[in-house]
Amino acid sequence: MNPVALITGASRGIGRGIALELAKIGHDLVLNFASNAAAARQTAADCVAQAKEAGQKGQAEICQADVASAGDRQQLIDFTKKNFGRLDLLVNNAGVAPTVRADILEATEESFDRLISVNVKGPYFLTQLAARWMIEQRRTSVPPVSGTRKIITVSSISAYTASTNRGDYCVSKAALSMLTPLFAARLAEHGINVYEIRPGVIATDMTRPVKDKYDKLIAEGLTPIQRWGTPQDVGRAVAAIARDLLPFSTGEVINVDGGFHLRRL
Repeated sequence: MNPVALITGASRGIGRGIALELAKIGHDLVLNFASNAAAARQTAADCVAQAKEAGQKGQAEICQADVASAGDRQQLIDFTKKNFGRLDLLVNNAGVAPTVRADILEATEESFDRLISVNVKGPYFLTQLAARWMIEQRRTSVPPVSGTRKIITVSSISAYTASTNRGDYCVSKAALSMLTPLFAARLAEHGINVYEIRPGVIATDMTRPVKDKYDKLIAEGLTPIQRWGTPQDVGRAVAAIARDLLPFSTGEVINVDGGFHLRRL
């Protein structure tokens, strides 16, 4: 029996990278997407191919849902129950950036509300739903396939790095970071470990518009490891947790940022 992982925002970018790495280690996958069905189908096909190449027999199903919607969040859980009947790992990855990078003196409430809704409210209440189901599985003698059940939230170095032209994004990621200690403290008694992955400058569609800026900053020493991060880098960190390699850790932040978080003189 394969462990089952639900990954939000899994059609492209970091979510796709996570999905591919979990496929390699034998997870069945529910790949959530918001709008790009073609990309989600391609990712699902690639995950099945990666699993086969790694000698695994993994499945990948896609499910359209907006994590900002209560009804859609419930739909994600119901879809997972219907297709796999269990949940071993939730990866909160879905997130959005501001449509327009605006100075904090000019930023709009509309943009702020959108980012808080998708980046904070969505994963907060999806985690609540997933945690309730995980607890129910334990009570009804449905053990995890490997070690413990797990919840991983993908945040950003923007949780603590001030960017005054996208303050709403920074605030949303700072709020999102509190999700991990809260649920880690609450769920430990139920055998559920909770983690945060904090990516740095990762090459995705979201960062493509600022590629020249970060090319220059990285070349000038922005990060000790002088390269862009990749979705695979983040996926490998998630896979390490999924393989139960950190069984006596919960509430941990794992930086995947090339050393950006280091304070250097």
